Amino acid sequence: MTPEIESIFDDANAEFAIGELEAAIVGYRKCVELDAQFFDGWQALGMALMKTGAIKEAIGCGLQATILEPNDLLAWTALSQMYVQDGQIAEAEHAKQNATILGIGGKVDKTRD
Repeated sequence: MTPEIESIFDDANAEFAIGELEAAIVGYRKCVELDAQFFDGWQALGMALMKTGAIKEAIGCGLQATILEPNDLLAWTALSQMYVQDGQIAEAEHAKQNATILGIGGKVDKTRD
């Protein structure tokens, strides 16, 4: 992560922490625009979007996070929550299953998704 992205991300996290979600979203968007491989940026953007009710876009960010880090427990858990909020129960269960696999020490086989 470049110093510029780190600074923007830190500022966005501070905005998120005090409930300034729209400002946080702007910062997180900038982070992933500058580095499309920035997992933490996608994860944080997805969570902020979910909190504002922008569920479809949050799911897209959550999916990107799981593509970048397919064995991240938090990414799959968050994606499951996003799917639940969108009423996509089968998808939520699949994401939860992946989180459970990771929680017991397994790995996610991305060739099956």
